Amino acid sequence: MFQASNFNNLLSEVIESQPYPLMFLTISGAHLYGFPSADSDYDLRGVHILPIRKVIGMYPVRETIELSETESGLEIDLVTHDLKKFFTLLLKKNGYVLEQLYSPLIIKTTPEHRKLKEIASNCITRHHYHHYRGFAKSQWDLFTKENIYRIKPLLYIYRVLLTGIHLMNTGKIEANLVNLNEKFQLPYLADLIDRKTTESEKPTLEEINLEFHHQEYKRLQNELETAFLNSHLPDTPSAQPELNSFLVNLRVSCLKDF
Repeated sequence: MFQASNFNNLLSEVIESQPYPLMFLTISGAHLYGFPSADSDYDLRGVHILPIRKVIGMYPVRETIELSETESGLEIDLVTHDLKKFFTLLLKKNGYVLEQLYSPLIIKTTPEHRKLKEIASNCITRHHYHHYRGFAKSQWDLFTKENIYRIKPLLYIYRVLLTGIHLMNTGKIEANLVNLNEKFQLPYLADLIDRKTTESEKPTLEEINLEFHHQEYKRLQNELETAFLNSHLPDTPSAQPELNSFLVNLRVSCLKDF
């Protein structure tokens, strides 16, 4: 379990205020990626379970709950999805939900969470490549659109490219850039991470070799594409039948609350 004593009280309040039971709640964002600043918010992501009276009724169902809260200088950004929506996202080439599900920074877990992680291994396909390539491009565009070069989007570029390459090669999710760089050994990352973690959430680079980072971006894009072409991961997920059974069983188990 992830421990952060300076915001445990706020976490407890947030969890207790949720209207529906949580299957799991993990930390994503900069804390998961290995480069949080002192003023970084805490991105909490998870799955809640709607009662059966909600999902079989005639009224529209609110499948996603979002909450932003700040107390004593700590900012929490929470997003949870109902089971069905999260399971549906798992069956798409969505790297975000995989990273949330497998995050080692666990705030709340259950036996169902552990079961879902087992099932979701059969949701990972080689076409998650498209998620990571697209995310890297959007971050590169964000990084270069102004003359003020911020460290955060630059780190995101490297993080998503290395996560994607690692996933294509191993079938495993690793979202922490520090851990990834133990393998990839990119010598410039340590200084960028140190700048991000010791300064504010939005530090800038006053001097930057833009051409160098552009060449590295293109090189890692090509490495990601090569990993995709050579990947032994399946083309399509095979977990839908098991996810369906799991969903039905969980809904039925909620009948006692009907």
